[in-house]
Amino acid sequence: MELYEKTLSVQPIYDGRIIHAHVDDVELGNGAVTKREVVDHPGGVSVAVLTEKNELIFVRQFRYPYKKVLLELPAGKLETGEDPFEAMKREQLEETGTKGESYVSLGEVYPTPGYCGEIIRLWACRRTERQQELHLDEDEFLDIELIPLDKAVEMVLSNEIPDAKTQIGVLKTAFLVKNRLI
Repeated sequence: MELYEKTLSVQPIYDGRIIHAHVDDVELGNGAVTKREVVDHPGGVSVAVLTEKNELIFVRQFRYPYKKVLLELPAGKLETGEDPFEAMKREQLEETGTKGESYVSLGEVYPTPGYCGEIIRLWACRRTERQQELHLDEDEFLDIELIPLDKAVEMVLSNEIPDAKTQIGVLKTAFLVKNRLI
């Protein structure tokens, strides 16, 4: 059976500052027609920043959809036309006040492929400059926390860190460190 779904029509529902939502009529591989609810998102970037002591730099911030303060790796939204690698370095500097070296791509994450087209691109690096002044967006408030890599892995495995991009970033970075690849 053909797995590809053919788009027949697109009905815009919402055009926001960050997301756009639409309902599409699609033809399935067996010829049946159904609807797909879709959220378009410009994508994001995240970076696992390692200190010389193999600590990771985390940010703690309130996430409105969950009504909770979450512990996450530094991350942010891609601006239209922005190069993902440059966006990641911008977010690293803004949220941690640091610059890095030995950047390694950790790949891409599709956080919610059932309805959202967001792609998050991940990197790991070694910190080269200690923390400087943060340059946060006017609606962004966060605290910085350094956590030893081994402890961060434990926190991921015990689900103390529920954020998917952070879980993936921590575990892939731990693999790189263990195998002396970063």
